[in-house]
Amino acid sequence: MAAKETKQQKYVPNYKRKYQEEIVPALMKRFGYKSVMQVPRLEKIVINMGLGKALQDKRILEVALDELTAIAGQRAVPTKAKKDIHNFKLRRGREIGARVTLRGDRMYEFLERLIAAAIPRIKDFNGLPAKLDGRGNYTMGVEEQIIFPEIDLENVYKINGMNITFVTTAETDEEGYALLEAFGMPFKK
Repeated sequence: MAAKETKQQKYVPNYKRKYQEEIVPALMKRFGYKSVMQVPRLEKIVINMGLGKALQDKRILEVALDELTAIAGQRAVPTKAKKDIHNFKLRRGREIGARVTLRGDRMYEFLERLIAAAIPRIKDFNGLPAKLDGRGNYTMGVEEQIIFPEIDLENVYKINGMNITFVTTAETDEEGYALLEAFGMPFKK
């Protein structure tokens, strides 16, 4: 009997709990869904860094991979050029970027760090533009990786920007916007 009482609670990220307990009922009421399975959910978050300067300096790519790994909490992978572009001295197969795809608990943990810690550190922040892609997905650009608290300012080799894409199961922009706004994304009014 004592073993059952000391059963450990399984870790659930705060934003995952918030989605299950607060956001799902609110969206069901707002959009009149009949089933919980109709409620849009966050499928994945993709973080992508384009590093064209990495063609001249290999260290830029190495440092960016390390920084992106620290930011995401998951190993980043290099992206390779898909075709030759002579004007940019680019050959197919050369590493020119870095990306990481987050799902599950890591996705919710990253979302919480982004909203609570990173976005408030953006200089002259007026809110995020509320332009979704037509299918309920949202992409935001970040001009400097130094807004994330995981990055040590003294060890920054070069300031790099990144794109963060939120892929949802929403069928319309209105549903996707409502989902992201319920998580606390600071959109412009």
